[in-house]
Amino acid sequence: MNNILDALSSLNVADLSYQEWINVGMALKREGFPVQVWDSWSRNDPRYKDGLCEKKWRTFGSCPSPVTGGTIVQMAKDRGWKPSHKGPMAFDDVIEYDGDEDYSSPVLQLRTYLETLFEPDEYVSYVTSDVWKDDDGKYFPKKGVYRKTAKQIIDALDKYPGDLGAAVGDWKDEAGAWIRFNPVDGMGIKNENVTACRYTLVESDTMSIDEQYKAYTDLNLPIAALVFSGGKSLHAIVRINASSPEQFRDRVDFLYSYLEKKGLTLDKQNRNLSRLSRMPGVTRNGKVQRLVAVNLGPKDWESWIETLDESDDGLPNFLNLADAAKDPPPLLPVLIDGVLRCGHKMIIAGASKAGKSFLLLELVIAIAEGLEWLGFKCRQGKVLYINLEIDPASCINRLLKIYEALGIEQKHMENIVIWNLRGKALPLDKLSPKLIRRMENKGYTAFVLDPIYKVITGDENNASDMGAFCNEFDKVCEATGASAIYCHHHSKGGQAEKDSKDRASGSGVFARDPDAILDMIQLDLSDDVKNNVVDDDETGWRLTGDLREFKNFKPRNFWFKYPIHVLDKFQYLEGSYVHGSKQANLAKSPKRTTREQRRDRVDAAFEALQLEPKLTVKKMADYTGCTELTMRRYINESYSDKYMIKNGIVSLIGPRDFYH
Repeated sequence: MNNILDALSSLNVADLSYQEWINVGMALKREGFPVQVWDSWSRNDPRYKDGLCEKKWRTFGSCPSPVTGGTIVQMAKDRGWKPSHKGPMAFDDVIEYDGDEDYSSPVLQLRTYLETLFEPDEYVSYVTSDVWKDDDGKYFPKKGVYRKTAKQIIDALDKYPGDLGAAVGDWKDEAGAWIRFNPVDGMGIKNENVTACRYTLVESDTMSIDEQYKAYTDLNLPIAALVFSGGKSLHAIVRINASSPEQFRDRVDFLYSYLEKKGLTLDKQNRNLSRLSRMPGVTRNGKVQRLVAVNLGPKDWESWIETLDESDDGLPNFLNLADAAKDPPPLLPVLIDGVLRCGHKMIIAGASKAGKSFLLLELVIAIAEGLEWLGFKCRQGKVLYINLEIDPASCINRLLKIYEALGIEQKHMENIVIWNLRGKALPLDKLSPKLIRRMENKGYTAFVLDPIYKVITGDENNASDMGAFCNEFDKVCEATGASAIYCHHHSKGGQAEKDSKDRASGSGVFARDPDAILDMIQLDLSDDVKNNVVDDDETGWRLTGDLREFKNFKPRNFWFKYPIHVLDKFQYLEGSYVHGSKQANLAKSPKRTTREQRRDRVDAAFEALQLEPKLTVKKMADYTGCTELTMRRYINESYSDKYMIKNGIVSLIGPRDFYH
């Protein structure tokens, strides 16, 4: 009660409005103070009238939402007063350090808690009577209720303003009651049933109640609700505001580590999403599980992080080059000679159905066996192939066919590990933590993800979304030390005139984020090569690279001969143009001819067909290999004064023709 009197003494009654003065009187009566306290304080107001306080006091009765001592404390805080900490308190004391409502009404406590933590249509899980007791006499919660929305519970509280048990069910006083602070889906109470990763529980029962409160407020934690457990601890429901369970875990890990560095001993069993906390308003062994405060500290997780010192923000410290130069860190080992280091990222882009998956599988084998891939030497190591597109049997058979076509021994097939996720793919922000757990400390040198469109998080044309997406690769690479290798398709439309690093579909992030960008594009084959060198099902390709760690290599030409890609060792593709390029289109166009050459074609046709009884434009065109329209143009250009064309028949112009 001392805090209320301390706060009251800081208020100048002369500065308050009539309604504020009335509220002070109602709050004092609600907290059990005698009328003399209000009357004595009110005498400092020039408006004071003898006997008025006592008259008003008699009119103050109970109401569903009474004015409480917290009102006085908040009025004082608004005017600059700060509460003092005066040592440990008894568990049944009124806790009102925060200055907000002290929520002495059990119904009001739970109502405020629900309105603070939940949206009206969200399902709330809680446990009252559904409990069990172990051999030591300790009570534990069972499944409880999880199919009521916050609004349904609040409506019940309003219906029974004086009976909390009628609204949520009776509880055992020796057990108390529990409530989950994160909303669920109405189908269960496991972590996977949680629909929003908003809050976590911070609890430390090795300190006194007063010390716990001081620690939480001094550290300026973003607390949504603070609840006295009815036992030894204050339950701080801390805002995490995570977008996924994985981000929730990362933030909770950081929070707990930070608090432990600050000297708090925490209950680490409280880290899971579906954790229960104590329900405010109910009793436990005769003591109220009281709502102490809501909305303490910063408004959200991000705002709290911004308040931390640089030593606490979870980011690396600044590095002085002079210090680093004394003992420079070694470069990461090379995975693909002249192309990619271990722990770095590489993308292979190409048109749909270009054989990208086969190229990636060849790379998987090359790493596993320590062989060359398109002429690049690969470091031998263990590699994970994440198959997102084809069925498991097809994936295995493809690898075996490639081994056979390459003509190499299967010496180190144990280095190839396959994770078949067709039909089970997750967005990368949800997949990456699972990937880290499976790969960590297992000796992987690389993981190949094929294809990325199956796991893209967000809009591939949105730079912000794709920046966050690519950051997930960084997390896996940093945690495992493995290189990330993935393929992506070209954007729609012609690619020949684009820079190779700009051909991948979507945001330009794909042209900037990877450490190595390899692009494969098809080549047009000359008639000579088509007719004399390759089979009909073979296609020619060119590989270019944009590299961050190494000098760009000279473009490499290769053949796709199902199921493998083979370097063009004899340089048949050296002079080939990129399919769809201007040079390729010009090479296909008929060469321009001179007037003399065109006249020679007409003369050759006349000479060859002079014995024909009826000479037609079509016969002349077929003979010279051009169209009828072209032959008609050639005849009119050179012999319009000698020959005439009528109904497709070519004939000499005679004297009668000039007059008729």
